[in-house]
Amino acid sequence: MNANLLLLAVCQGLFLTNNVTFIAINGLVGLAMAPVGWMATLPVTGYVVGGALSTMPVARLQARLGRKRAFQIGLLVAAVSAGLCALAAFTHHFWLLVAATLVAGFYSANASLYRFAGPELAAPAFKERAISLVLAGGIVGAFVGPNLANATRSMLAVPFAGAYLALVAVALVSLLTMSAIRFPEHRPPAPGAARGRPLAELVRQPVFLVSVAACALGYGVMNLLMAATPIAMQLCQHPFGHTALVLEWHVLGMFVPSFFTGHLIRRFGALPVMGAGVLLNAACVAVALSGVELMQFLVALMALGVGWNFLYVGGSTLFTQAYRPEEKIRAQGTLDFCVFSTMAASSFASGALITTQGWAWLNLGSLLPIGLVGLALLWLARRQGRAALTVAG
Repeated sequence: MNANLLLLAVCQGLFLTNNVTFIAINGLVGLAMAPVGWMATLPVTGYVVGGALSTMPVARLQARLGRKRAFQIGLLVAAVSAGLCALAAFTHHFWLLVAATLVAGFYSANASLYRFAGPELAAPAFKERAISLVLAGGIVGAFVGPNLANATRSMLAVPFAGAYLALVAVALVSLLTMSAIRFPEHRPPAPGAARGRPLAELVRQPVFLVSVAACALGYGVMNLLMAATPIAMQLCQHPFGHTALVLEWHVLGMFVPSFFTGHLIRRFGALPVMGAGVLLNAACVAVALSGVELMQFLVALMALGVGWNFLYVGGSTLFTQAYRPEEKIRAQGTLDFCVFSTMAASSFASGALITTQGWAWLNLGSLLPIGLVGLALLWLARRQGRAALTVAG
């Protein structure tokens, strides 16, 4: 850990404050404003669709301007989009809210690259721990996000308008923090410089395919269940304070393990850690299906958070083996495009399923992508095992 890495972790925490607050309130604001119930999570979907659409423009922006300038632009967009969300709440304009969250997706696509910027601020031997420690900054979001939503939801006459305005301040604080970070000097690619292998060749690598599947499907399942939780708990007559508590422990589950996930990966390897993440996702479903009391929601969402951490940190670490330095921007942009696209589909499905099929069927449906990730990990492990035997022979 050094000062620059610590400040980047703070920015990650403020980013998660934005994310968790959006997840906590967007579905409920959408439910109150949507023309029909199944459209309730469209503001959540707009956020991740905006992220998916922004991944490649963000990659090009970072290649041209460097990490710092691109991150600063993303934070300015965050402040503007949160202000538009507040305006939508004041005017009770559902489609303005959806459009504002779509714009906010640019910030999400930008900030999702904080984890890859972390290793650039640390020595190469600490790559796994740099990724893990930056993501550990999300603990700030675990505490601040749900409590910010709960404390500001009735601050103004319009429910949750105060929470959106608070996110404007969060973005500006993060902008000041980002301005203090010293990134390595950025040199734009010279005209005609080598760009590395074609993207088609990159994506055919088994390690590329499996790490993308783990990150995208792991994030998709987490988003599917997390986005539905506030609505499910409201339908089960839980007060919003209970929802904030469950989301707080869920996000703690997502980011507290980051203090030791990097050590686990160095000791046992990425694939076993990712396999543990698959098992924790399955455990989440089992607990969620056992009942709808506060404790079941809390334990299920906490297991979901830890499972996501193992899959996402493990997948991101594994992914660094799939590209050369000159290929990193394209490769990382492709990974995040897959992640955001999967999240967009899961966000839309979340609202439709929770309002039409219910909490139980939503959880049962999540077993399919969980199983696919498990099969992908087994396939890569067997393939690497055969390759090791061939080399040894």
